[in-house]
Amino acid sequence: MNYNLNGYIIRNKHLNIQLNNRGLNYGDGIFESLKYSRNRLNFFEDHYFRLMASMRIVRMEIPMNFSPEYLEEQIRKTLKANQLEDQSARVRLLVVRKAGGLYSPESNEIDFLITVKPWEHNAYVLNEKGMEVDLFKDYYKLSGLLGNIKSTSAQLYAIASVFAKENNLDDVLLLNEKKEVIESTNANIFMLKGKQLITPPLSSGCLKGVMRKQIMELAPQLDLELKEENFSPFALQKADEVWLSNSMHGLRWIEKYRRKTYTSEIAAEMLKKLNVKVALSLD
Repeated sequence: MNYNLNGYIIRNKHLNIQLNNRGLNYGDGIFESLKYSRNRLNFFEDHYFRLMASMRIVRMEIPMNFSPEYLEEQIRKTLKANQLEDQSARVRLLVVRKAGGLYSPESNEIDFLITVKPWEHNAYVLNEKGMEVDLFKDYYKLSGLLGNIKSTSAQLYAIASVFAKENNLDDVLLLNEKKEVIESTNANIFMLKGKQLITPPLSSGCLKGVMRKQIMELAPQLDLELKEENFSPFALQKADEVWLSNSMHGLRWIEKYRRKTYTSEIAAEMLKKLNVKVALSLD
């Protein structure tokens, strides 16, 4: 496997990490996960602008050369180095503050690392078997702006994922300190009630997901009334469908939450709309 460190392709055995790396020691980093398919980075512009916004929020210094063209060039160079330019792939762009300092960094300059690996499907494919989920209530995610970014400070997600495995669940739903449902361990959440499609607002602390944005924009095409509002776990019992969305899978449907079961008819229609939107962007 070959990696892209600050624009240089490096083989796995030569990739060294400094012991005072701030991502390693303090979780002082952010990242983007992108899907590459049909020679295109899906919704790259949205990923780029989210990355820039996140770097500003955490007060990282944005290099002058960090243009969309430069980053896409570096991603494509990494795909080529791994012979993945003609396949579907998962791309991870990690940005960390340069090593040095304790909690207070010595510099706000950054290093970046691009990693890639093969992905099974070009198109978004709906899961045939619905997911089974439950709540994770041991710890809460705080509402507010920092919750909107994809941060390497991900211990809550890791612990919640371990809990899901221990309980033979496909995923778990996270709560904020107000005990409102905000997301899962790796996805935004949507709840369908009749013709209302409801997703938590960014103020709840949920991730500002790129796929969340696409689904919100497509909702009117299915005659759905989009609502950004907080909801409690109890509200899930009254839903017709519950979806999880992220950049790699597009959309997955939940079949079971405790004793409640859901359907997936509208989820399937939404996924078709997502694939059409990607296909149109390739023209």
